[in-house]
Amino acid sequence: MKKLILLGAFALFGNFANAQSGFKLGGHIGAPVGDASEVAAFTLGVDAAYMWTVMKGLDVGIASGYSHFFGKDRWDDFGFIPLAASGKYRFNGLPLFVGLDLGGAISTKEGINSGLYVYPKVGFQLPKAELYLGYQNIGSERGDWERRDRRIDSNFGAINLGVNFFLK
Repeated sequence: MKKLILLGAFALFGNFANAQSGFKLGGHIGAPVGDASEVAAFTLGVDAAYMWTVMKGLDVGIASGYSHFFGKDRWDDFGFIPLAASGKYRFNGLPLFVGLDLGGAISTKEGINSGLYVYPKVGFQLPKAELYLGYQNIGSERGDWERRDRRIDSNFGAINLGVNFFLK
């Protein structure tokens, strides 16, 4: 029985090792929403991911990158580095997909804590690229922008338009 379980495990992991896999690299531009819209004019970022095809139409992987929020008027710029699990489902017979990145985001600005990272996406699949519309959200805690003596729970978000290129 143990040999059968071991054989099954090797077959399963061998299947993952032979599945299509590859890097994707791209960028996004967006409009800040939530608490970020009070202090940032727009956001610009880079996206990177390594994906594995686990079954027809379903890819899973790891994602990272950098999102930079450009401060309005008297506000400083700030940014986040996400580290997330990534999933993407391509609809059979259609060039459309839905995706989700879920993990944590590391703040690059003192006074803004790192936090939960959620990034749902819908997009259009091309042979060597993907175009997407996504809602990037980082739940974090920050110092009060008006009163420095207290902390506030915040949602730093952006509605982004992006493109990723497949590097196989």
